[in-house]
Amino acid sequence: MIVRLVRLSLRPDALEAFQELFAASCDTIRQFPGCMRLELLEDVEAPAVRTTYSLWESVEALDAYRQSAYFKSVWRQTKPMFAAPAVAHSYRPVIAV
Repeated sequence: MIVRLVRLSLRPDALEAFQELFAASCDTIRQFPGCMRLELLEDVEAPAVRTTYSLWESVEALDAYRQSAYFKSVWRQTKPMFAAPAVAHSYRPVIAV
């Protein structure tokens, strides 16, 4: 299993448009093979920062999604909304509690 966190620093004037785009996209993303969970988180201390939290069955499943035409289309729409470059990290759980 892969945990993917992507921190998105958004322009304050783009927050509403971003959340609308995410809401319109999340069901499709969740249906990609290997996607087990997808959430959008708001930073408690930075209201213009959102983090996507997703669980994937494997690195291959995540990579297949990231190479898809759908991802490229959504990412192309999202990038102009950034105040700073996105920061992405992938993790493997070591100990589950």
